[in-house]
Amino acid sequence: MNDSLYTIRRGNYPLSSYIARCAQLAMCLEVSASPKPGNVHRQSDYDDTRYEHFLASAAAVSPVVEEASLNTTGVGSFISKAVNESVLWQKGGNTHFGAFILMMPLAMAAGELLQEDDTFTIRQLVESAYRMVRNSSTTDSAHFYSCFEAAGVRVNPADEFDLRDRGAIDQIHEKDMTLYKLMDIARGYDIIANEWVTGFKRCSLCAEIIIDGMHGIYAPNIKADINDVTVYAFLKILSENEDTFISTKHDSKTALYVSGKANMILEEMYKKDKDFNSILSLIQDLDDELLKRNINPGSTADIIIAGMFISLLAGVRF
Repeated sequence: MNDSLYTIRRGNYPLSSYIARCAQLAMCLEVSASPKPGNVHRQSDYDDTRYEHFLASAAAVSPVVEEASLNTTGVGSFISKAVNESVLWQKGGNTHFGAFILMMPLAMAAGELLQEDDTFTIRQLVESAYRMVRNSSTTDSAHFYSCFEAAGVRVNPADEFDLRDRGAIDQIHEKDMTLYKLMDIARGYDIIANEWVTGFKRCSLCAEIIIDGMHGIYAPNIKADINDVTVYAFLKILSENEDTFISTKHDSKTALYVSGKANMILEEMYKKDKDFNSILSLIQDLDDELLKRNINPGSTADIIIAGMFISLLAGVRF
């Protein structure tokens, strides 16, 4: 993990405002990146969810991130508040639920870590976030469960603590199931939950890809362009991980197929004398295929948002 020391660039505004603006911009940059196979971007909408819905959600959640950055407990409450604000400002449904699950503890960690010192390492940030999620409570679990219906999130069936069962909250309190423990139960089949219990490793990796990419030192033959670097990071994370959103909506075989296609595109770029522009047609072809088949790598997008959030905190500008 990157142990480079970064100095934040907050300007003349409070730290909480800086953290909230980084989160807001991260969500805007992710949805704007194009072509981003299978997901909404500035050149592609779904029938019921448009590019503008994501922008509205990003704008709406800013005060929640700001409040979260001033606290070290209550992560479930802030996830719930973010979901409620998001659906209050747009009618496109679940735009950023997974991203909220990742960003809220990261925002809380940033607020604690940077309140006395404007420097940090990515390792320090994610270790602080990991400590906070491990200290989550059953109240956090109850808040988390309460926002699923509002967000319209598709979930896998479960034998215990089923998110579709209204009686699950009583079971949570009876069995002392903190939000971290619930995430630990889901770690094997949900990539977002897995991030919580493994210390936000993919989020960290994504941040490093973006930071290095914007310095022109990570991805081969990619200029330091925020759009191209974001699309590259998306393909890189997708190629190495089974996307939960795909496997839940379709099946694991479909998710692995998409990861394999992303890997083939990257391998083509890695060949000698190939640059990012040379594979744009391949990325567009995959985008067209996934959109036609209604396959959405939404969990990968959530990790990109969290990684972008960290990289913006670290001072990435374009």
